[in-house]
Amino acid sequence: MNVSERIEAFVTLGQFLDQFKETKNDQSEHALNELFYNEFSNLIDHAHIENAWFTPTHVKKSIQGICSFLTLEKLNAWCSQYEISNCNTNKRVAVIMAGNIPMVGFHDMLCVLISGHQFIGKLSTKDNRLLNFISQLLIKINSEFKDFISFKNERLNGKHDFDAIIATGSNNSARYFEAYFNKYPNIIRRNRNSVAIITGNESEEELKNLGLDVFLYFGLGCRNVSKLYVPENYDITKLLDAWQEYETSMNHNKYANNHDYQRSLYLMNAIKHYDNGFLLMKEDISISSPIAVLHYEHYLKLEQLKNHLEGNSENIQCIVGQIGENTIPFGKAQEPQLNDYADNVDTMAFLNQLNS
Repeated sequence: MNVSERIEAFVTLGQFLDQFKETKNDQSEHALNELFYNEFSNLIDHAHIENAWFTPTHVKKSIQGICSFLTLEKLNAWCSQYEISNCNTNKRVAVIMAGNIPMVGFHDMLCVLISGHQFIGKLSTKDNRLLNFISQLLIKINSEFKDFISFKNERLNGKHDFDAIIATGSNNSARYFEAYFNKYPNIIRRNRNSVAIITGNESEEELKNLGLDVFLYFGLGCRNVSKLYVPENYDITKLLDAWQEYETSMNHNKYANNHDYQRSLYLMNAIKHYDNGFLLMKEDISISSPIAVLHYEHYLKLEQLKNHLEGNSENIQCIVGQIGENTIPFGKAQEPQLNDYADNVDTMAFLNQLNS
């Protein structure tokens, strides 16, 4: 396959997936539908059985994000930035994937295959069916993918199984990955969280949109906002009031259990906090916060805050706010585009260097 054929295959995939977006309610005419539509629809509806966090709404939201960049125009513009091999390479790239949100490893899979390399996926036990199904679709679209996509259930041992590796995991996992795979070209990703900056000049609509960055995927994604920076004397209750539509989060048993557990801890230990019945807000310097908890911290000067965040950049995935070009608009944290590489490491540049 040349680059154009790879791109064409992913465009066709995007057209199929478009039928399953959160905002879509009807089936279109697509060549893959007869074989795959009902099966994929059933997989979406039942993904929560194996992973309770993967509700149908959140799986569809993830699909919607993927579809947003699987267009001919966007893929061509993205690929034009790199010198991608027009022939299939002999490089085997292993990808150890996280399982915190549905199909979180899709972008890595896309990068490897568009680069012309062989993709070897090590799926998380928390998300081991959706991307496997995506691979079946790609193989049906272009049978050549059959020789370039494989998945491993067993542990990767590094003994001539692959030529490079991309691994995503916890901080503890990352230390193991670095020690175990240091002889291979690699990208090793650790825990990161996202933050938001409130200036006090936000509109009601912007504050409402921020709720999406906090609550989508129950806050489990690295692009979810887990920490707020607010001005001195800022009224925290404005946020809690703006997010009332997310009260339905408490209908999810695991989320509700986390909320009740954290609230009990705060009450027993007399820890000051805010509670609107479905979210706890606690003043804390930590960027990472537990499920159903959002940390906040006051700042005096915006420039000082910017310097502070720059010094903690290795722990931050993205910054939400309206203070400059390096921030993401409210409500858009979970809508990364093709150039929004995890940990700010250019995956495509890394993959293309394997050919040199």
